[in-house]
Amino acid sequence: MAEAVTGGAGKMESAGDAAASTAATVVTAGTIAPGRRWADEAEEEEEEEEAEKTEKTEASSSEQKSDDLKRLEALRIAEEETKEETKGAPSEGLDEPEDSAIKAVTSGDTVYTSALSFEDLNLSKELIQGLYVEMGFKRPSKIQAVSLPMILTPPHKNLVAQAHNGSGKTTCFVLGMLSRVDPQKKLPQALCICPTRELAQQNEAVLLKMGKFTGITSVCAIPTDSAHYVPIAKRAPITEQVVIGTPGTIKKWMSAKKLSTREMKILVFDEADHMLAEDGFRDDSERIMKEIQRNSASCQVLLFSATFNETVKAFVSRAVRDANQLYVKKEELTLEMVKQYQVHCPDELSKVEVIKDKIFEFGEKVGQTIIFVRTRHSASMLHKTLLSDGYECTSIQGAIEQADRDKIIKEFKDGLTKVLITTDLLARGFDQAQVNLVVNYDLPVKHESPSEPDYEVYLHRIGRTGRFGRKGAVFNLICTDRDRMIMEKIERHFAHEVPKVPDWRSEEGFKAALEAAGLL
Repeated sequence: MAEAVTGGAGKMESAGDAAASTAATVVTAGTIAPGRRWADEAEEEEEEEEAEKTEKTEASSSEQKSDDLKRLEALRIAEEETKEETKGAPSEGLDEPEDSAIKAVTSGDTVYTSALSFEDLNLSKELIQGLYVEMGFKRPSKIQAVSLPMILTPPHKNLVAQAHNGSGKTTCFVLGMLSRVDPQKKLPQALCICPTRELAQQNEAVLLKMGKFTGITSVCAIPTDSAHYVPIAKRAPITEQVVIGTPGTIKKWMSAKKLSTREMKILVFDEADHMLAEDGFRDDSERIMKEIQRNSASCQVLLFSATFNETVKAFVSRAVRDANQLYVKKEELTLEMVKQYQVHCPDELSKVEVIKDKIFEFGEKVGQTIIFVRTRHSASMLHKTLLSDGYECTSIQGAIEQADRDKIIKEFKDGLTKVLITTDLLARGFDQAQVNLVVNYDLPVKHESPSEPDYEVYLHRIGRTGRFGRKGAVFNLICTDRDRMIMEKIERHFAHEVPKVPDWRSEEGFKAALEAAGLL
C-alpha cells in the first residue's frame, strides 16, 4: 500500500489499496524556481573503446533521498483504489517484491494518478495495440505506473528517474517519445541519447516494435565503419521523427544542420549517469542540450538510469529545474532476484578451469552466460584459450570492428551462441532475457584506483541476468588477496553477504548454488 506523506501536517494517511499494485511512496516538493535549465551531461565519444574506459561514478548511498525529503511540503499525487479484476493480474513478466517502494518527488501543482492499466494513460489505439500485441504486456510495471503519468500529463515536466535493471524503464521513455510525436510532421521531434551504439540499437529495436502500428519513423545515429561511411555533407536531412543515437554522431549531424531541433518535444538520456558524470564525456551532450534549449525551449527532458550518486543528483537538481523525480531505495538495487556467489580459486589457471568444467557444463542447462573481464587483452586471452580447448564461445570488446560487434551481438541475442565474453562494454542496458548466468572473471575496479571496487559497474554487470524478474545467478571468481578485499568492500557497500561456493572443484557445490537460485 502506498503511503501519502504530508509535509505540512506531518502525518501519514492511507492512499488506497491500489497503491499495493504500484507500491509507490509519493511526495511533493515545495515551490521550485520556475524556468527550465538544462543539465551539463556527459557522454561517450564515437570510438567505442572509450565506452570501456568511461570513469563510472559510485553507487548511490542509502541516504540518497535525504536532501529531497528536507524540501517536502505537501502531497500532490493521488492513488486510485485497486479494481478487483486487476488484483493478481500478471504484469509484463515482472516479479517485483511487494515492498519494492518507489520514491516520487513531484514539483508544482499537477496531480498525477498512477496508472493501473495502459488504458488509463489515454494512449492512441495504435500504441495500445503495440503494447499488447507486439510487446506482450498485460499492465504497467510499478515504475511505469508512476512515471508514465508524469511523462505524459501536460505540462510535460522534466523527469529524473532512477530505476533498477529490468524494471521496465525503457518502456517508459520509448512510450513517452512515441506518445509525443506527431506522425504527420516529417521532421525530428524526439531525441534519445545513449552511452553506447549497442544500447542505441537496442532502444531503437524496442521503439520499432512498440510503435509498429503508429507509422512513426526512426533513425539510429551511431558511428559507421569505413565500409559504410557516408560524408556528412552528402547525407540527406533527417526526416525521421525519432532519433536514437550516441552524442558524438548526433552532435555532428546537428552541427552540419542535417538534424533539425526546432520541433523537438522530448529529449531522453538513457543511462543518464554516464551523461552527467563528472569524469564522463560531457561536452557533446552539453552542446546538444544548449542547441535544443535555443530552438525548442519547451522540450521535455527525461533522465533515466539505474544509478545516481550524490554528485550527479546534486548536478541534476541545479541543472534540470522544475523536474519530477523518482528514486528506488538503494537496497532494491542489489537485485534480490539474482543469487550472487563467491568462488575462491587458488590461481589464474583454476579460474579458467572453473569456466570450462563448471560454467560451460551447467550453463548449457540453464540458458545463456555472460563472462565479464577487466581488459580487452583478458577477453582475447580467455576467448583464445577456450576455443583452443574446443569450447564454443564468442568475445566482444571495443577494439573489434563495429560490423563484427553487431554480428556477434545478433548471434547471441538470436541464441546461436550461448557464452559471451565481454569487457564492460555490455555492462549497461544490454537486455537478453535468456541470460541466466553472469561470471565476473575479473571484479570491476575503478581505473584510477584499482584497489577500489566500481560499485556501479558491479551493479550493472549482475543486472545482465535476472532480467524482468526472472531468476539468475552470478559467480564472482576470487583469486588474489586484492580480489578478496574488493569482494568484502562490495558486500559492505550493498549490505549483502555473498555466500561462498565451498570448493571451486566441487560439482555438487555449483549444482547446489544453481538450485538455490532456482535455475536447476
